[in-house]
Amino acid sequence: MIDVKEIMKALPHRYPFLMLDRVTEVEDGKRAVGIKNLTMNEAFFQGHFPGNPIMPGVLIVEALAQLSGVLAYKSGAAGKSTYFLSIEKAKFRKPVVPGDQLRLEVNVLRGRGAIWRFSGTAHVGDKLVAEAEFTAMVTDREL
Repeated sequence: MIDVKEIMKALPHRYPFLMLDRVTEVEDGKRAVGIKNLTMNEAFFQGHFPGNPIMPGVLIVEALAQLSGVLAYKSGAAGKSTYFLSIEKAKFRKPVVPGDQLRLEVNVLRGRGAIWRFSGTAHVGDKLVAEAEFTAMVTDREL
């Protein structure tokens, strides 16, 4: 298990933009599973939407991307950064609301050199709430 302190070693993100609380599984170069616990205190719930708080879909995809960054870090890219290049096939199936625990899973579709391709899913309980495929570049910390 990887706690938030170690996640912050792998990623440059910090509150309010760190979208991972814990990584529960990592298979180097293959897959990772992580958790984001959602409370009404999340900054985005204040404006999305007042009276009907819903986690923005783009932030669910961001959480998947951050999990991919941790996976790349644990798979030999320590000291490097992972940058989004593209998002494809994103689908949002059910709203994510305060009190939900978002379980994220990413799988490496291709992970050679600087360009990695991932698929990711997000679940609340046993319900699929979002999915996407995305491409990222692993490179030195400074572009």
